[in-house]
Order: sequence, then C-alpha cells, then structure tokens
Amino acid sequence: MYAISLGDDGAELRPLEPWHADQFLAHLDRGREFVQQYISFGSRVTDTDSARELLQSFADKKAADTGSLHGVWLDGLLVGGVLFRVFDAEHGVCEVGCWLEPSASGHGLITRAIRVLIDWAVDERGIHRVEWHAATANVPSLNVARRLGMSREGVLRENWPHRGVRQDTEVWSVLAGEWRAAREAAAGQGDLPTHA
Repeated sequence: MYAISLGDDGAELRPLEPWHADQFLAHLDRGREFVQQYISFGSRVTDTDSARELLQSFADKKAADTGSLHGVWLDGLLVGGVLFRVFDAEHGVCEVGCWLEPSASGHGLITRAIRVLIDWAVDERGIHRVEWHAATANVPSLNVARRLGMSREGVLRENWPHRGVRQDTEVWSVLAGEWRAAREAAAGQGDLPTHA
C-alpha cells in the first residue's frame, strides 16, 4: 500500500487498517491520557479486539466512501493519525480530524498530513468544502486549522458531552478555491510542497 513522505524527518502517512490493531493499541497506551483529553475513542480502545473493532469501523466507512483513517508514522513508529471523519462526495463536503501522542507533538506532523488529505479531497474527489471541528479548549487543534488557512465560522455551544462535561465546538472550514489559491501562493514562495 501507499506510504507518503511528510518531509525529511522520517515521517510518513500510511493506511491505518484492522491488521494494525496491536500497533494502534500500543500507540494509544503511550499517549492515552493526552489523546483522551478531546478524542473519545481513546477510552473505548482498551485491548487488541477493541482496537481492531475501531479500525474495522473505519475500514467499513472507507469501503462505503463515507470516511477513512490514516496513520502517521515517525521512524517506523505509529505516533498518531488523521482522518476523514465525514466524507460526502455527493455534496462535496468532508470533515477532517486528527490525534497525536505527546512525544510527537510540536513537529508539524498533523499539519503536513492533513495537507495531503485536503489536496486529495479537493483535487481527486472534487470536494468543495473541508471542515475542521475542535473543542474550544483544544488550542493545538485550533492552531492546526489556522495553519491550514481555514476560517473560523462559529461555535456550537455545549454540543458534545465528553468525560462528563459538555464541550463547546469550534467549526472551521476552507473552500476548494481558497485552498488552491493559498497552495499556489505558498508554492510560489517555496513555503510548502504540493501533493497533487
């Protein structure tokens, strides 16, 4: 299968599939408390069977063309992932998201990986609108949306219960035309690679 280089630091974007259940569980065990701050699946994946079940649910979404899961590997170790939580090709809308273990944070891995997903969605699948949803307290996630050039559209107040607290969720988005224009401008300045 594919392995897309995310830069010169040994980072790669690869499929994250049911047969990776042991690696996925080990990755979550290393960063469980960090991941669980805002991502609910960290609490549901507690053994190999539950890891495989979650990965299979996304394999089923991929087969149905309604979502997909992709791992971020650093020097051969699974350290996080990015996903199409929602993928609606008919209406040209998708939602991207991410998670990362703490040892891999602060290196731009998620921003680089999400760029690959958005390039593919816009260029290959004709997606018109890419959304990013994150809890208002999840500053690292909101910073990724900013770095990607997304626009903050508003806040869904107390719309998501997580760990006994109703969270506010910020909604950010970028439209295909905005994405292409920003990518062309950045490529012209040599700021970021294109993945088209």
